Amino acid sequence: MEKKKPDNFVFYVSLVITGAIAVWAVAGNQSFSKVSDAVFGFLTKDFGWLYLIAMTFFVIFAIAIAFSKFGKVRLGPDDSRPEYKTASWFAMLFGAGMGVGLVFWGVAEPISHYVSPIAGIEPGTPEAADFAMRSSFMHWGAHPWAGYAIIGLALAYFQFRKKKPGLISVIFEPLIGEKGVKGPIGKIIDVLAVFATVAGIVTSLGLGVLQINSGLNYLFGVPTTLLIQIIIIAVISVIYIWSAVSGIDKGIKMISDANLYIAFALMIAVILVGPRLEMVNNLMNGLGQYLGNFFQDSFGISTYGDNSWIEKWRIFYWAWWIAWAPFVGTFIARISKGRTIREFVMGVVIAPSLGSIAWFAIMGTLGLHFG
Repeated sequence: MEKKKPDNFVFYVSLVITGAIAVWAVAGNQSFSKVSDAVFGFLTKDFGWLYLIAMTFFVIFAIAIAFSKFGKVRLGPDDSRPEYKTASWFAMLFGAGMGVGLVFWGVAEPISHYVSPIAGIEPGTPEAADFAMRSSFMHWGAHPWAGYAIIGLALAYFQFRKKKPGLISVIFEPLIGEKGVKGPIGKIIDVLAVFATVAGIVTSLGLGVLQINSGLNYLFGVPTTLLIQIIIIAVISVIYIWSAVSGIDKGIKMISDANLYIAFALMIAVILVGPRLEMVNNLMNGLGQYLGNFFQDSFGISTYGDNSWIEKWRIFYWAWWIAWAPFVGTFIARISKGRTIREFVMGVVIAPSLGSIAWFAIMGTLGLHFG
């Protein structure tokens, strides 16, 4: 029987589109920046309300399905069990979902909100400090993780329970049918998913490289130049390719476990030398304000006032997390076979949110204390 040739249409179309945009960004930097800024402004101003609704809906839906009768359904056959231990599973999904962002923004974001809060709050005041912690908790808490969970849960269900390919388009099969998934509509969905993934990776990689370069400059005097940043990208790419080629059980799992242990050790060290009482108070007060103002902050956008902070921070974050969701969701689905839907949501939404909140309470307090 002749082996069926793989359909590389999505790969080639995505490659052409991504390559064309990359060439445009390099060769016509000014025009690219002008157009991208215009698109960003249009999306944040005219569709900011939609981002707020969508991300909040993700949180509500994820929690609701976890504690519904469907929470006991396994992502795979009924007799399947998890492939990875809970600690390694958590380490891998946490590393894929947040990574280097927590290290930098854990200190930088609370300070940014403290010195430049939303309109109506005076910078540098106790009110601004409370707002800084509450906003940081929201931006790195349940909302982004719920976005990842929605994609990851749907992919894992269709891939392991229904024996479907691990493609974003498969999620839409109940809406457009199997023919639609295999036809032009399905191809367009997969191309858009690839493009969104590239956009999310580029944003994360770009910010990460700038952060690493700034840190090396501060600690060792390494110059902040394009050449140095290209070298950093090359090193990161080599590590990424090595971990991907080595497979999940070796490269990715090993790096994720190491990241978790290093992060935990860093947290303990900061707690030992830092202002512990302030950290505890910020954790309790920030968590209380985060939960107490959850829906107000989730839907908060001014009709007649100044929305510059909302557009610059919250809506930008929501767009970033949504763009990152196809990539992270695909990976989370891959490592979650055998878990129940309730375990999945608790592990992908609740636990990482609490971990992120604890991280910001510790690192953010350190930044505000010495800032």
